[in-house]
Amino acid sequence: MRTRTAAALLAAGLLALTGCGTEPEPDTKAEPLAVSPDKKFLAAVGDAGIASWTTTGPTDAELLDYPQRWCDAFTEGHSADHVLTADQGLLYPLGDDWGTKRDEANELLVLATKSHCPDLTDQVTADLRATGDY
Repeated sequence: MRTRTAAALLAAGLLALTGCGTEPEPDTKAEPLAVSPDKKFLAAVGDAGIASWTTTGPTDAELLDYPQRWCDAFTEGHSADHVLTADQGLLYPLGDDWGTKRDEANELLVLATKSHCPDLTDQVTADLRATGDY
């Protein structure tokens, strides 16, 4: 009986030393899965808690219609005020049964740039701050 116990312990010790029977080490060098700009934007908007939409707000599809259009306008050199002025390409975030207060619309612009055109975020926030709107 002692021989079997000693043999079993020796075998277990050898397995432990060689790594057999153990879980592989996690690959800490693996790249995290990329999150799409749309998902980042929707998550940020959810975290922002837009009060204008307490009763009725946009669907995700309606909301996702804006970020790239805003980024395109900023890339063309337009200001935040220009982008949110109603007669400038209908880029103000509103729908048939929902709307957004201006200060929250400004916040949406910043969130959109952070997710969809991060290189323009500083420009947009500086623009909003210069006008006293952020």
